[in-house]
Amino acid sequence: MVRSLKAFDLKGKHVLVRVDFNVPLKDEQVVDNFRIQAALPTINYALDEGAALVLMSHLGRPNGLSQPVFSLMPAGEELAGLLEMPIKFSHDCISSDALDTSLGLKPGEIHLLENLRFYKQEKQNDSQFSRRLARHGSVYINDAFGTSHRSHASNVGVAEHFKHRGMGFLIEKEIKFMDKIMRKPSRPLLLILGGAKIDSKLALIETFLEKADTILIGGGMSFTFLKARGKEVGGSLVDETMLSAAKNIINKARTKGVKLVLPDDVICGQALDDTSPKGPFKVSSIPGELMGLDIGPGTIKKFMSELNASRTVIWNGPLGVFELQGYHVGSFKIANHLAEFKNAGKTVIVGGGDTAAVINKFNLTEKMSHVSTGGGASLELLSGKRLPALESLEA
Repeated sequence: MVRSLKAFDLKGKHVLVRVDFNVPLKDEQVVDNFRIQAALPTINYALDEGAALVLMSHLGRPNGLSQPVFSLMPAGEELAGLLEMPIKFSHDCISSDALDTSLGLKPGEIHLLENLRFYKQEKQNDSQFSRRLARHGSVYINDAFGTSHRSHASNVGVAEHFKHRGMGFLIEKEIKFMDKIMRKPSRPLLLILGGAKIDSKLALIETFLEKADTILIGGGMSFTFLKARGKEVGGSLVDETMLSAAKNIINKARTKGVKLVLPDDVICGQALDDTSPKGPFKVSSIPGELMGLDIGPGTIKKFMSELNASRTVIWNGPLGVFELQGYHVGSFKIANHLAEFKNAGKTVIVGGGDTAAVINKFNLTEKMSHVSTGGGASLELLSGKRLPALESLEA
């Protein structure tokens, strides 16, 4: 059993918290603070209970090198602004100075360590690195759901050095929502799948072929399914290595009575960075020199009709290249349509990663039942897999 944050006496304790501050930066400023805000309930509770907090996180992919562009200092400044209080910051996560700062913390103070991935030992789950991190506190709380499917030093290796270890409110909330859906969802249950790659979502599809009533597929991955159905898709991206798997999924869906819905029309461009959208084109009439980059108006209407008949919706993966103006329309309109569901008593769960970025971009986070902070982690949890970081917390 994994203990919740409320199970611990935190007064006067130094609490080491693994948070997920892997946020987008531009010009040394936080562009999207969704993940920082998601950690606030755990941070505020621990402070209110009289704890001193040491926070650790990764940011980006610095590949084991100390690179200023990946510094967590902007995230620390953002956190200080949200809390309206100063925090201490160390330019290293395991140095003597960093440890001294942690040991000298008073109740109610916060110390943020520098990017864990400035050390290659973090991703290697190195035992010595884990031991040095553990010296920062006497209680360990993991609240970084986004990394819970990985076995790293700060979320798996470090846990064995603590008798008192557990999960924060964010992870508890994520598990509660995902577990509810896996056990007894309100039906009809509909899964929206987008993004470019099929292979990373095979396990999820297989799981929901046993659970879902309807699966809508958009984004880049839809063209592999369309080609598997014998459609010509012009110059759209197709994963030839996954055609057999796509055909198998189509056949399984038919056998199990799961409705599998693919796009009828798409908006196209000449390349992934083409800023002049073209179309809509029927999927069987896409010009050879063009590639599908968003679902078309007919598909949007069809998807909305299917959504209206559902009671529970899980969305994982954007339906187009939403970062580019003109190819954001499909994701935008579907997101806005789903924003009405919560008030109608329906449940909408948004998988993390790019899907959460879609919702945040359109300022619709509060309109959803739950927006996950972890793309890969939510995929694995929904696929029925156990998460290493949660297993390491079990008493």
